[in-house]
Amino acid sequence: MSMRVFSTDQQVSGGFDEGKLVEQKPIGFPGEGSTVDRVGTLFYWAWFQAKEDAYLPPHPHRGFEIISYLLKGRVHHQDTLGNERTLNTGGLQVMQTGSGVQHSEKYEKGTSGFQIWFEPFMGESNYATPTYADYEDHELPVTTKNGITVKTIVGHHSPVHLVADSKMWDVTISAGQKFEHDIPDGYSIASLVVEGKSNWHFQNETKSVDSHMFVVVEATSLHSLKIEASTNEDTRLILIQIPSVLPYPSYKEVRIRAKVKKDE
Repeated sequence: MSMRVFSTDQQVSGGFDEGKLVEQKPIGFPGEGSTVDRVGTLFYWAWFQAKEDAYLPPHPHRGFEIISYLLKGRVHHQDTLGNERTLNTGGLQVMQTGSGVQHSEKYEKGTSGFQIWFEPFMGESNYATPTYADYEDHELPVTTKNGITVKTIVGHHSPVHLVADSKMWDVTISAGQKFEHDIPDGYSIASLVVEGKSNWHFQNETKSVDSHMFVVVEATSLHSLKIEASTNEDTRLILIQIPSVLPYPSYKEVRIRAKVKKDE
């Protein structure tokens, strides 16, 4: 059982298109220097913001399941599968990159959102047919009760289905209200706070968490996580539930095995 809180100094930053698109990365790519290098099937997480209209030229992906979720703004997507689509505020894009796909993105000024990579078993996903899907805000289920609004991005009743074991929610907690979530044995919650201040209670620990902070909570038995918003403002956060330990050989291990086999 543990609860760890990471400040922005323990995350890493990045940028594209001469700084027009900037990123805060609670989990960076290997070697980028973020304190957290992965959590189970959660491989990479970036919070992007477009300071100006920005463009990412065509670039390749393979194997990973990649989610783009917009907090606000608009992104225009084009890929080698023949898709040309525009993603709007609250919308979600899913690429299961399989044996390989290239895509490009145009970001309107003021756009903000997340790109998140989940890692399925690469020994299989590297050879799967790549797919693309997107979902508008109204297609993702939302429940509101006792001042708590929960939008399910991946999980129960969501139309989004991933191979990698994962669930994801966009949660808003009204000022002074408390949200509770039961974390199953062997699972962790990774969370990035979008806005607001809150107190997090897990087992016998209480920690104060501000906006832009990253939190990882690991359960070794079924246990409840409680998040209480400050009395002055609402708190909004993204919660991702994943197994604490990757249940199959990792991307890095598969690459090493492939190299050894090639050299034999």
